Amino acid sequence: MIGSADRDDMANILAWANASLNGAAARLVNVGVCAAFVASLPAPSDAADSARILALGDSLTAGYGLVESEGFTAQLERALRDHGYEVEIVNAGVSGDTTRGGLSRLDWALADDPDLVLLELGANDGLRGIDPADTRANLEAILRELSERGIPTLLAGMYAPPNLGPEYGAAFNSIYPELAREFDVPLYPFFLEGVAAVPSLNQADGIHPNADGVATIVSGIMPHVIDALESAGLTSGREG
Repeated sequence: MIGSADRDDMANILAWANASLNGAAARLVNVGVCAAFVASLPAPSDAADSARILALGDSLTAGYGLVESEGFTAQLERALRDHGYEVEIVNAGVSGDTTRGGLSRLDWALADDPDLVLLELGANDGLRGIDPADTRANLEAILRELSERGIPTLLAGMYAPPNLGPEYGAAFNSIYPELAREFDVPLYPFFLEGVAAVPSLNQADGIHPNADGVATIVSGIMPHVIDALESAGLTSGREG
């Protein structure tokens, strides 16, 4: 569909053509310009029939330290498409973001009109020792907004760093399963399952996964993403 900006561009082109020529010749130029302009516009793509997944998260979603093709969203999209699922994954990860940051940009992120949201936030809350009550309130607000908009959601959980002590850990780690039950959304318990504290699967900082680590994450979470897609009736393909 041609938007208003495209129509303005077309009008300018036609005005120039009309000013340069006259009569039948001008009309022929107009037809040719129109045809060339329309041909240059993006053709309708499979994206129109694809399920759009918004990955709302932090550096783990953003692909910190990796080339774009090695990041989480790129690898997950390829894996799902390889299994016959027509999806488009929007990378709404921001490195360093907390649950408060994710909440503050939620409306902006939802402008992409997703069919499904993969919510991955909280790692930086834990690293910074943010009060678990604040983390819970922010995630709750995000989930409530998604629920009110009728957007299916897959919640990816996170565990608190063990150095913060058992009391903090218990309060933090309980957030995700309790919110998943409260909002009746599926939960992938630990986003870094199989990757955390495994040197060969992480970058030099020991925190962010490398390409192989991301592949491990994708392998673990993909069945949950597929379940979420199918539960929401968003699949145009099947594993085969």
